Amino acid sequence: MGKAALLLLLGLLQLNTVIAQFDNPMPAPLHVSSNGHYLQYQDGKPFFWLGDTGWELFHRLTKEEILKYLNNRHDKGFNVIHAVVLAEFDGLRKPNRYGDRPFIDNINVVPNENYFSLVDWTVEKALELKMYMGLLPTWGDKVTPNWGDGPVVFTETTAYNYGLFIGKRYSKYPNIIWILGGDRPPMRDSMDWRPIWRAMAKGIKEGTGGRALFTYHTWGGPLSTSQQIHNEQWLSINTMQSGHGGGHDVPVWEWITRDRKLVPAKPTLDAEPNYEDHPVNPWPKWDSANGYFNSYDVRKQCYRSVFAGACGVTYGHHAVWQFYSAREEKINHADRFWTEAIDRPGAFQVGFLRKLIESRPSLGRIPDNSIILEGQGDKDEKAIAFRDADSTYLMAYFPVAKEFQLSTDGIKSDNIRIWLYNPALGKAISFGTIQNLGTFRGGVTTKGKEQDLVVIVEDASKNFKEPGK
Repeated sequence: MGKAALLLLLGLLQLNTVIAQFDNPMPAPLHVSSNGHYLQYQDGKPFFWLGDTGWELFHRLTKEEILKYLNNRHDKGFNVIHAVVLAEFDGLRKPNRYGDRPFIDNINVVPNENYFSLVDWTVEKALELKMYMGLLPTWGDKVTPNWGDGPVVFTETTAYNYGLFIGKRYSKYPNIIWILGGDRPPMRDSMDWRPIWRAMAKGIKEGTGGRALFTYHTWGGPLSTSQQIHNEQWLSINTMQSGHGGGHDVPVWEWITRDRKLVPAKPTLDAEPNYEDHPVNPWPKWDSANGYFNSYDVRKQCYRSVFAGACGVTYGHHAVWQFYSAREEKINHADRFWTEAIDRPGAFQVGFLRKLIESRPSLGRIPDNSIILEGQGDKDEKAIAFRDADSTYLMAYFPVAKEFQLSTDGIKSDNIRIWLYNPALGKAISFGTIQNLGTFRGGVTTKGKEQDLVVIVEDASKNFKEPGK
């Protein structure tokens, strides 16, 4: 049934790259969707979380540099910028670019107005660009003494007071998502820091008049927030960090599936997949003996977590999160300055993912790998599929190009339209409209790794726009 045409069309996907165009709605308080798995605006419009890790944003950049970064991320489709108020790398004692430290008194946690005015300014600029700030009140080393520069300054009392201060200060901004944690688990062995985070969340919630949306940035590995703080009343969104220490093809899709089964249902996402251009070697070595993660590695993890049912994903580049430049010491073998790194291929390509998801009804996405009848693989070849709850379309992501067969029984239409989408180029090609016989078989001209593709099958009568547009 036209297999040769499918082979030809896939070849056309290699002709040119599309530069996506984004028009974000004006930020407003976000809400969890009725099914508990996704995020939406107050008017019910879906919100797809596309984050970028700018951890040291307030600590290491000037205003001019902050604007350069924000404008670049806006143009690529990022809508959530993760940044830390009390930064990781000696953020309490080393001043920002204007010579200001966060606190006048670290022991009593007395805020320095000059320091927080730069945070204010950045939040306002992000709002002008219709972007959310994923604001971390502190990096975890100010709470958890296991490692890091610290110093630990938070008790339940100081955490509550600081939360109240920062919550009140930013209550007027509609573009804040609160991220507690900062690369630390909420508890470990006999140590339990949940009371401190709980106190900080309480302060923020009171300071914002109850309008705060919270998540938590935990450390790398399979330990999602869902396993330690899922039932905390303040937590709205679960996260995990498939990260950089587990090598290639960490099974993040399994972790997303695990989180989605929990009751009560909460959205979940991978808040730190492998950073583009990060060494592949695991912690604590982090050297470049095994090379660096590339854009293909990033795509595989991002697509598979989202297709498994995440409410979005957060991208990161190894030089960008630390804002490595000639004036900063490089961390963990960063291989280029941040000003070059902001235009690496992966940063464009995750924007294509956002566009693809937003081009179809997305609040009813249901992960369903039974759709893949042939062509499924394991680890680097693990394919992930989902369908629409209203039976209007399905998508399947194949990280390795190969022959495949999909079940189309879930689409209640006599005629279906087939699309092929290239995740690296953001380009879709229509295979046309065919009779729905319950299955669809296809093949590819160029097989193997770094030839990933998405197959989209939809109800032809819906006349959806081109995927990714």
